[in-house]
Parts: sequence; C-alpha cells; structure tokens
Amino acid sequence: MRTPALTAAFLANLIYGLNYVIAKGIMPVYLQPRSIILLRVGGAALVFSVLYFSKSVQTVKLAHLLRLATAAFFGVAMNQILFFEGLNLTNPINASIIMVGVPIIVLLLSAIFLSERLNATNVSGVIAGFTGAAYLIYMSGNQSDNSTTLIGNLLILGNATSYSVYLVIVKPLFRHYKPLTIVAWIFLFGLFYVTPLTISGALNENWAEIPLSIWLSILYVIVFTTIVAYFLNNYSLSHLSPSANSAFIYTQPVFASLVAISTGSDKLRLMHLLAALLIFAGVYLVSKPNIPGSKS
Repeated sequence: MRTPALTAAFLANLIYGLNYVIAKGIMPVYLQPRSIILLRVGGAALVFSVLYFSKSVQTVKLAHLLRLATAAFFGVAMNQILFFEGLNLTNPINASIIMVGVPIIVLLLSAIFLSERLNATNVSGVIAGFTGAAYLIYMSGNQSDNSTTLIGNLLILGNATSYSVYLVIVKPLFRHYKPLTIVAWIFLFGLFYVTPLTISGALNENWAEIPLSIWLSILYVIVFTTIVAYFLNNYSLSHLSPSANSAFIYTQPVFASLVAISTGSDKLRLMHLLAALLIFAGVYLVSKPNIPGSKS
C-alpha cells in the first residue's frame, strides 16, 4: 500500500500548494479569514459525518475520543485559525516556505514525546531549518511595506507547529480506525471549537456581493483543500509515518511560487531563495537515515 499512500500525500500537498494563492485571493476583500474557516470546517464536518454515519459506524473508545478531540484542537481549530489569519497578513511564497519546516518540528516532537533518538546530523538539520525560517521571517518584516507581514509569518510558523503536533497525536489512531472514522470525528470536534470564534463575523459578511469567481475559489478551499486533501492526507498517514508523510510538504513552495508568480500575486526575491536553501538543507539533514519513519 506504499505507492497509493505516497500518491495520496503528493496530491494532498499539490492541493495545499495551490491553496496559498487561491485562499489569499479571497481575503480580506471578499471574506474575513474566520468566515472562511467556518465554511471550511462546517462543510467538511457535514460531508465526512454523512459519509461516516451512512456506513457501518466504527465504535470509538472513550480514551480515543479524547485523543481525537485533542488532535482536532491542533489539527483543525488552531491550524485553521493560525493559517488563515497568517496568510491574510503575509504572502503565499513566505507562507509556503515557512510550512516546509513541519518535518523538522515533527522530528523534534517525536524525539520529545515518542522517545525517538536524535543524532548530530539531525540536530544540524534542525539548526539549519530554524535559521532559514527565522531569516525569512525577520527579512520579510523589515523589507515589506506592510508592517503586519512579520506577524503573519509568525502566525504561519505557529500553524506549522500546530499541524506538526496534530501529525504526532493522530498517527497512533490509525492502528485502530479507518481514515474516514478519524477525519469525521476530527472535524466534528473541530466545528465545536471554531464555531464560537467565527459565527459572529460570518453573520456580518456581505455574501450577496461576492462574485462567481470568488465563490469558485471558496468552493476550492472547502471541497479540495479541506475535504479531498484531508482525506488523502489521513489515508497517507494510515500507511506512512508522520515524518514520511510530512516530507511531501517540501513540494508546497514549488507549487505556490509557480502559481503566485504566474498570476502576479507575488514575486520571488533573493531572501526567498536563501531561506528556502537553508530550510531544504535542514530538511535533508533531518531526513537522513536513522530518523523516525525514514524506512516507512
């Protein structure tokens, strides 16, 4: 099942890579970030719940429900809020490059919580990746005319950390349940978390003035970035380790940069290249043999 799992991870990250530019085009002119979050999480919760409860429902143990609730907090609530609020303040290329740090964070969390061993090569990779992310965040804050870019980059870094925590928490559950069971419960819990934080803003949006092209972008965010990508990612996680799954995040800056540059929504700068070089070097060192999941 390794090839289908690898293919699923690649397709999920292709969808995520395109999402940086597509979601950025919606905010903040047509919708505020938290309104998109409510649509995204609510739509996914509805679809996955219908699919889950219309089939033979797996019974979930109470202890596992608590773990699912925790995974949903990091993988849906914090993840979505930090991502959209951050993307609203920064640009697609910055956001996609910072997200490449996820495999490094996953390695650190695996070492702390799963007692995975680190070696000198891994530690060198962590240092290189952190340096690249810190450099990009610092330089973006200094060079951008928009003083909020620095805050946006920091929020994206928080999003990367939150997503990494989610990968480590949710992985053990795939030994007990199908991907559909897991993703349905995660989005039900996620909807419970995000509704109080998003409902008032969504009710005040001017929905009638949103053009068709933006509705198509919103549809992409809900259907592809949320429902399709989350299912592909969870299917991949059921057969791959968190480290192996997160490695496909390396492709996101490529897709995001190509779309952003071709549409004129962003420009590739020297700081992007230098930061990407450091982060990719860090990811390469982190991914050397003897790390968690390198043989998965």
